Amino acid sequence: MSRQHTLNALRELKLEGMAAALERQHASPSLQDSPFDDRLAVLVDSERAARENRRLARLLKQARLKVEACAEDIDYRVGRGIDKQQIQGLLACDWITQHQNLIITGPTGVGKTWLACALAHQGARRGIPVAYRRLPRLLEELEIAREAGNLTAVRTQLARTKLLVLDDWGVSPLGRRARQDLLEVIDDRVGSGSVAITSQLPITEWHAYLGEPTIADAILDRLVHSAHRIQLQGESMRKLKSKASRRD
Repeated sequence: MSRQHTLNALRELKLEGMAAALERQHASPSLQDSPFDDRLAVLVDSERAARENRRLARLLKQARLKVEACAEDIDYRVGRGIDKQQIQGLLACDWITQHQNLIITGPTGVGKTWLACALAHQGARRGIPVAYRRLPRLLEELEIAREAGNLTAVRTQLARTKLLVLDDWGVSPLGRRARQDLLEVIDDRVGSGSVAITSQLPITEWHAYLGEPTIADAILDRLVHSAHRIQLQGESMRKLKSKASRRD
């Protein structure tokens, strides 16, 4: 069998990673002398890596994360309110597979959204479907879906996501229908998915923000009791970057 025939066969079988690795082996005379088992192992590892990269790209495209953030770039400086041991535990993603929640609070600009996206990115690396939504936009999306007659389909799609990041919790008031929609989205995730919330509002003010006591009780019962909490502090990261750029 010719070399090109083998490459074509690998690509027909959608083994693109293996085909690329085989081409690299042919282009490197030093690899030609390696034992067959070693060369085969390289092909298999290349195919596995290629599939993992494609899966990650697909999950991140579906996630629509607001910012590009990853675990390696988390800033653990003193004064930010970040416990490195806690973050390392969250990066293992057991809290997601165990359907627990995460609440990140703190003043504007301290990196709440960035940190939530970094943890969501880590989930995607582990093959976990994640999604990002600003809470006001999510409620708009649900209202549009209701008017279009496909609200059930949108809610079902959200429910399939193992981690839902709800950003900007508490920045705009909730109407009666919005409160009910929010309860339904959160209830759909009980025992099957996790929620990560970022908010400038301290948790003690959430009941008042949600408004209607019965619905507020139901939402908070589903969210808070199984939640890990991070209280970020310090100066706005945007201000710090602006100061640094002026100095440069």
